[in-house]
Amino acid sequence: MIARLQYFSRETLISLRRNLLMTLAGILTVAVSLSLFGGILLLSKWVDHGTEVIKGGVRLEVFMTVNATKQQIADVRTNLEADPQVESFRFLDKAAAYEEFKRIFRKNPDLVAAADPESLPTSFRIVPKQAEFTNAIKRRFAPQAGVDDVATPEEALRGLLSATRTARWIFIGLSIVLLVSSLFLIVNTIRLATFARRREIEVMKLVGASNWFVRVPFMAEGLVQGLIGAGLAVAVVVALKIGFDSWFSSPTGFFRDFYVTTSDAVSIAVVVVVLGILIGLVGSLIGLRRFLRV
Repeated sequence: MIARLQYFSRETLISLRRNLLMTLAGILTVAVSLSLFGGILLLSKWVDHGTEVIKGGVRLEVFMTVNATKQQIADVRTNLEADPQVESFRFLDKAAAYEEFKRIFRKNPDLVAAADPESLPTSFRIVPKQAEFTNAIKRRFAPQAGVDDVATPEEALRGLLSATRTARWIFIGLSIVLLVSSLFLIVNTIRLATFARRREIEVMKLVGASNWFVRVPFMAEGLVQGLIGAGLAVAVVVALKIGFDSWFSSPTGFFRDFYVTTSDAVSIAVVVVVLGILIGLVGSLIGLRRFLRV
């Protein structure tokens, strides 16, 4: 048994060295495709966690018109205090709205300089007793005098979710194309290896070597390519996890509620490794079709 393992290991290394450029191309293509796939899975988890947190603390914002009268503002306040579906609310006057405006657009000083408190509307930030009450509250307050708009978390997140969904499909498409490319690179590498050793293989089969004995070194070659590529992709996934933790760690930023857990990264890494193994094995099996006949 030990002698067989030594033989398989030696033959696998010889075959990998013999077709070094094809081997490297296969490994790099697997790594890039699985990195894209793992990255988009990580991004999806990041967005899913963030939207769950935001929706869990669902909040409406009733924006008054810029010229809303004190009486109109007072009427909205009175109705909010009497509404049984409202848990709490906070009033933002023009000064508070301006501070919020400066925070949001702090990277655009020209826009901040062009605005002033009097040009911004007052608003009420509302927390409903249950998330299911959001639309009902919106329907009641939207037509009130002096109310310009009622914004909900779903509306605020719609653009982000739409952009993420589009990016997800684009990267999944690219990943599939690259995965297929890496599969065929491995197939061609195995075929080149078998062609280079066709005389040796014919002799082995003539003296009674089983099909599996012939296949194992080539299958190991495909497996090694898939595993190395998957290992590089796992490193990329880990780097992205660390990057997400540091890039979006600001306690006042919009993405402060978005995160990826360590268990998310581990589960994605496992998926990436399994895919790498499958690509390597399937590629080697396709490349060895002529030797699969009983």
